[in-house]
Amino acid sequence: MKTLSQPTLLILSLSLLFLTLHFPPTQAKFAGLGIHRPNSPKQARQLAASAAHDDESGDFVTFYYNQTLDHFNYKPESYTTFRQRYIVNVKHWGGADTNAPILVYFGPEDRIDYAWTDIGFLTENAPHFKALLLYIEHRYYGESVPFGSWEKASYLNSAQAIADYAAIILHVKQTYSAKNSPVIVVGGSYGGMLASWFRLKYPHVAIGALASSAPILYFDGVAPGDGYYSVVTKDFKEDSKSCYETIRRSWVEIERVASKPDGLSLLGKKFKTCRPLRRTFDLKDYLDSMYAEAAQYNEPPEYPVSIVCRAIDGAPDGDVLGQILAGVVAYKGDSSCYDVYDSSPPTASDSAWKWQTCSELVFRIGHDSDTMFPPEPFNINSFTKNCESRFGILPQPHWVTTFYGGHDLKLALRRFASNIIFSNGMRDPYSSGGVLKDISDSIIALSTVNGSHSLDILTSRPSDPDWLIKQRKTELEIIGRWLSKYYTDLVQLK
Repeated sequence: MKTLSQPTLLILSLSLLFLTLHFPPTQAKFAGLGIHRPNSPKQARQLAASAAHDDESGDFVTFYYNQTLDHFNYKPESYTTFRQRYIVNVKHWGGADTNAPILVYFGPEDRIDYAWTDIGFLTENAPHFKALLLYIEHRYYGESVPFGSWEKASYLNSAQAIADYAAIILHVKQTYSAKNSPVIVVGGSYGGMLASWFRLKYPHVAIGALASSAPILYFDGVAPGDGYYSVVTKDFKEDSKSCYETIRRSWVEIERVASKPDGLSLLGKKFKTCRPLRRTFDLKDYLDSMYAEAAQYNEPPEYPVSIVCRAIDGAPDGDVLGQILAGVVAYKGDSSCYDVYDSSPPTASDSAWKWQTCSELVFRIGHDSDTMFPPEPFNINSFTKNCESRFGILPQPHWVTTFYGGHDLKLALRRFASNIIFSNGMRDPYSSGGVLKDISDSIIALSTVNGSHSLDILTSRPSDPDWLIKQRKTELEIIGRWLSKYYTDLVQLK
């Protein structure tokens, strides 16, 4: 890849994978809005090697745009700029003369170093659409950090981010004399939320959006707070009723063992924790996150939920915690110890995402008594105290629905908005906060019964099942119709 400066080697996945706010015991932790589950060291090396191989083609060119710091203020300091990274590929572009389209990937809450290796929807369909490909990094992530540090994060929010995207898209269109080239924006998870919101706020810039696994309804009580863990529970129960029952019984067993003399020490030895357990919550939180992650990224052909359940069911009966440990070993790999406290230092992206989820992106996710987890409803008071303690800020839980909408979404968008695909896999816990029914003829919900988080926009594999191939084909057909209508309008209204 040609770059204007040497890129930092990425061995992380495309997005943050866990929301690690270190909540107090009254507030559960849940799998975050990353597109991928964490790579093993071996997978990380394979990803880096694959990306390095693609670098040799020189098709992906990195640029930096002098981005405005504050798009919504007119004080002199608002016009301060920072360097925002974007990547362009024109290999298959039909050119400005034919008004060939532009496919834009919205970088979510992490670096975009190797987005082209994982987001196959763009690279695989560029020849079909004769499209220019554009990848934009989110402000405060990767190399696009104002002031060089996330700690000055008062300019970090989704509204500023999509305004950044608009500025760069228009800049690229001007650079390539592509005034009439239609733009389709694509994003997964948080990036999918941004793609749908962008289409609502900037319909003059993008003619359509593909929002994959975008839980835009998980705010302000629009979606039920127990929805996420209800889907996790459903995934495990459908895979194995006995596995589900074992997990459900394990929480009481953990507390029973902990109540013994040196109970925490016994639990630590049983689960081979790298450091002594300080409280049962920490172990339960670790297991909670593992189950949530397995369900969220329960993709073929591995199917992590099945991996966990086969191990739990295959371990000797009568030792519930031994069965749970077998599930940990199967999922995490055989290790001398398991890092319940995640001793790895948080990355700058981790910290920036924590800021976002403490400020405007308040996901009200919790357990209720109908899940396989101990009841722990979302507690806004403890959440607020945590955010005040960590950042000195008060969460704004109503802001997303005020600025973008959410309540009565069908009524609000039916005649106002158009050309958005909301794709969801129903095995993805975040589908509980997604748009699952068509809103209009052009705001379409595509759901797959066996799909997982943002699976449809990832690079295809020979092992992909027919239902996934069909879903991707349907998305292409819909986007093709949007483009055809645009070109018709361009001729008639020019």
